[in-house]
Amino acid sequence: MKRSKINVLLEETVQFLEEMNFYLPPFAFWGNEDWKDKGHSYNEIRDNALGWYITDFGQDNYEETGLLMFTLRNGNYELDKYQKPYAEKVLLVNEEQVTPYHFHWNKMEDIINRGGGNLIVKVYESTEDEKLADEDVEISMDGEFLTVDPGTELRLTPGESISVPQGLYHSFWSEKGAGTTLVGEVSKVNDDTQDNRFLKEKFSIEFPPIEEDEDPLYLLSNEYPPVS
Repeated sequence: MKRSKINVLLEETVQFLEEMNFYLPPFAFWGNEDWKDKGHSYNEIRDNALGWYITDFGQDNYEETGLLMFTLRNGNYELDKYQKPYAEKVLLVNEEQVTPYHFHWNKMEDIINRGGGNLIVKVYESTEDEKLADEDVEISMDGEFLTVDPGTELRLTPGESISVPQGLYHSFWSEKGAGTTLVGEVSKVNDDTQDNRFLKEKFSIEFPPIEEDEDPLYLLSNEYPPVS
């Protein structure tokens, strides 16, 4: 992915968030020069991967299979000094832009439609060997307990949410014709390097390789320079 494309996506995302009256913390807008004088007092941002995250799930087709996220707060499984048992993200999901089937071994999360379009969430229970289960799915949506068929597509309109327990396969996208959806995620501690089980091995949540055709507008959460 070209850096120029990432810069445009970040600009468009910030504009959309402002239209939704959702504002990011100051470090969201730091580039290389801003990070040069950020010492150890900012290690929580570095250590817990707070900030921008973009992925095409290893498919080199961001428009169809991709996700842009910002981690606002997070704890850390490895470092005891960060005691937060929770995390919060905001996600930008475009029309028919798919996040493929995956589940988490450790993280339980609430996925919340914060505004914009409608979010479609498709759910399956997982089997012991981590395949799709052919059994009913028990789910909670805004305090209502539901039992639905495997593969049910749940439609979240703005303000609605779904609780996703560990081991529940889920895939989501913004409904066609409804526009971009601003999605919130409130969860247990998030570790995208170890806690994503994709149904198909071809998918991964790693950052895409970047072609540096211009300077970064804002640094991604894997790009912060170490403290000298």
